[in-house]
Parts: sequence; structure tokens; C-alpha cells
Amino acid sequence: MNKSYYVYIKTNDRNTVLYIGVTNSLQRRIYEHRNGLIKGFSKMYNVNKLVYAEETNSIRDAIQREKELKKWRRQWKIDLIKKSNLDFDDLYGSLS
Repeated sequence: MNKSYYVYIKTNDRNTVLYIGVTNSLQRRIYEHRNGLIKGFSKMYNVNKLVYAEETNSIRDAIQREKELKKWRRQWKIDLIKKSNLDFDDLYGSLS
């Protein structure tokens, strides 16, 4: 049985803050963020909109990718998001 891991990028309603995280359950994790169940940066800055996600079968790969993305310049992150989500739409509703 293959396990899935996700690297994701979230933003606030004005797309001014970017948050990068990793999880083994994207739907659960985003739900927790959106409902204020996780204290910290995301709650403080109202980062509740999922705009990008990558899936992998390896937790090591997911963590490595998260670290890589966190080192990127802001514009590079924006360009990455726009490749698959030009308008920064909230992708939470499309999760199954």
C-alpha cells in the first residue's frame, strides 16, 4: 500500500502571505488550518486558502521539497503557483 505525502502552499485572502507545509493528509490538514485548530503563523496571519499542492510517495521527498521551496525567493513561489493556478483560486473545495 502506497502512502501519499503532500507539500502545500497556502495564502491569505489578499494573497500577500505565503505558508508552506507538509502533511500526510492534505484534506485534514487544510481543514485544521481553515478552522483555527492549529496555532501559530497560519492562524495569526489568516492563511486559509490552499493555492498549490504536490503529492509524493515519500515523506523524505516531501520534507526535502518543503525545505527547498522555503528557500526560494517569493517571486519563484508565485510563478510556481501560477503554473497550475493562475488566479490563486482556493483549491480546498476540489479535494476529495
